[in-house]
Amino acid sequence: MRRSLRAALAFTVLAATPAAATEQLADGIAAQVGSDAVLVSEVLHAARPMETQMKAAGAPEAELAKARASALEQLIEARLLARVVKQSELHASDADVDQAIAGIAKENGLSLEQLQASVTSHDISYKEYREQIRQELERRKVVQTMIASRVRVEEDDLKRLYAEQFSKQPAGGKTAHLRQILIVFAPEIGRDRAEACRLAGAALTRIRQGTSFEDVAHEVSAVAPMDGGDIGWIHEDSMAPWMKVALAPLAPGGVTDVIELPFGCGMMKLVEQREWIPVTYEAAQKALEQEVYEQKLAQEYRVWMDQLRKNSYIERRGYFADAAQLGAGALGGESNEVTPQEGSGSP
Repeated sequence: MRRSLRAALAFTVLAATPAAATEQLADGIAAQVGSDAVLVSEVLHAARPMETQMKAAGAPEAELAKARASALEQLIEARLLARVVKQSELHASDADVDQAIAGIAKENGLSLEQLQASVTSHDISYKEYREQIRQELERRKVVQTMIASRVRVEEDDLKRLYAEQFSKQPAGGKTAHLRQILIVFAPEIGRDRAEACRLAGAALTRIRQGTSFEDVAHEVSAVAPMDGGDIGWIHEDSMAPWMKVALAPLAPGGVTDVIELPFGCGMMKLVEQREWIPVTYEAAQKALEQEVYEQKLAQEYRVWMDQLRKNSYIERRGYFADAAQLGAGALGGESNEVTPQEGSGSP
């Protein structure tokens, strides 16, 4: 991903404005970050999954420009973090990456081979996936080394979050742990209602012939595929009427027939059911502490990153300078800054 300025091509925009529907982008420099260049091809590759969905939904070019600008900001942030990692010697080793991936596979009930197959089925190479994991591990090392000590969790924070999350909790009733397989209607790929329901029926047949619900969900479901369709615990008061009707005859472990919904076809599995016991402050305190800590850590990280940006040379070019203006509100108000001299330090 990381390339020197000398290796980059000149940036070219073959249109008058970023909102032009016929615009084409040639490879070149989207932004310069210190002595590093972020290439147009990198931005377009990073933005492709979101852009594909937006185009299918008929999003205008101005919205696509915002998505590309957002992808560029993520790449700029990655460059800045990489510099801090290098300066502070906070690199993640291959062994660290291997251990993290093994943990991800275990948490999802997958073998390493199954995880790799899942990754490559989502338009990303396994090499790219490993690099993403490495960057995340290095980001966490930076956060823990430079930012975590700034975070303070106060009891008032915990009580406020408890009130937000549990003040309206049910006093009783039942709650159910559910998994779901959903195959959505997708006209853009030729999948109409009948085809979605046919695929759902084929999935149900496989489950009834002995393939685990989790494995089938991992392969075909639009809902939580990496979690085997697991949608967690849902209280009966929060269930949609169709869900209550479908689940009513099931015992734990049971699977519904194919359910046809306005947006797709699928089925549900009742994993477990139990009486709801209201959550007390004392029972929730540890989880609340972790959540408040993570929230405050994210806030401190954003403050730190904003300062790092201000102390770094960043210049967006051509189309991406204009796109950054379009997306400035969603990107934290930042646009085409050219800040301190190249090579300046981090905060």
